[in-house]
Amino acid sequence: MIALYILCPIAALILLYLFLIAPSGRKKQTAEFFEKNGIFYAHRGLHSSTVPENSLEAFRLACENGYGMELDLHVTADDKLCVFHDGTLKRMCGVEGKVEEKTVAELAELRLKDTDQYVPTFDEVLKVVDGRYPLIVELKGENMNTRVCELAAAALDNYKGAYCIESFNPKYVAWFKKHRPNVIRGQLSAKMSAKNGSLSKKIRNFILRHMLMNVISRPDFLAYAINDRNIISFRISRAMGGYPVGWTARTEENMAAAKGEFSAVIFENVNAKDFEI
Repeated sequence: MIALYILCPIAALILLYLFLIAPSGRKKQTAEFFEKNGIFYAHRGLHSSTVPENSLEAFRLACENGYGMELDLHVTADDKLCVFHDGTLKRMCGVEGKVEEKTVAELAELRLKDTDQYVPTFDEVLKVVDGRYPLIVELKGENMNTRVCELAAAALDNYKGAYCIESFNPKYVAWFKKHRPNVIRGQLSAKMSAKNGSLSKKIRNFILRHMLMNVISRPDFLAYAINDRNIISFRISRAMGGYPVGWTARTEENMAAAKGEFSAVIFENVNAKDFEI
C-alpha cells in the first residue's frame, strides 16, 4: 500500500511531463515538407567573410547554390518586417541602437559589415528568393506581443514558395498553431544556461531548454542545437514524433555529429551537400 502511494504520484508526474513536451503529432506531414523541399538550410543565407548574413546577396547566393534558407524577422518602428538577427545594431552595422527602434528607411541607410549591403525588408527577401527554395522563418522577440506573427503571416499568405516558421518564443509558435494551423511550425531550443542570470531567467531557460511549453505550441519540428542534442527532453520529444532539425552546423565535426540525430540541418561555413545526415 505504501508503495502504491509512492508510485502513483511518480507515475502522474511522468505522464504530466510527457504531456507538456509532446509535439504536434504531425510527423508524417512535417517529414513530407522537408523531404520534398530540402533538408539543408543556409543559416541567415549563404554568407561569408565578404557577404554579410541576412543580406540580399546572401539569399541570392543560397538560391544559386541550391539551398534552402533560414532567416530572422524583427518588427521595425514603422510596423514593417526587416530581416536581421540581433536585437541591437552594433555587431552588424557598427552603430548603437535597437533594430526595432528604427524605421525601414533608417535601416536602409545602414550598411552591413562595411559592405554595399543593407538591412533588407522581408518583402525584399521574398522577391529575391521568389519561391525557388524553401525558407525557415524565425520570429524574433521575447515578449508577448505577437505583431511579428501577424505581419509574417500576412506576408506569407500570398507567397508561392515553401516555408515553415520557428521561434524560441513558444507564444509565437502557439500563435501559428491557432491562426495558421496548416503552416509547419517549430520550437527552437538549446541548453540555454544562465549561470549569472536572475532567478526568473534561470527558470525561463529551464522551461525552454526542456520544451515544457510545447503544451501550448505543439510544434511539428524541434529545432535544437546540435551540440546540445543529448538533452533528455529533446530526445524524448523526438521519440514522441517531433521532427528533429539541427542548428547550427559550422564545421565538419558538427555535420558529422548531426548524422543520425537530425533529419534536417541549418548550416554555415561548410558545403552541406558534401555530407549525409
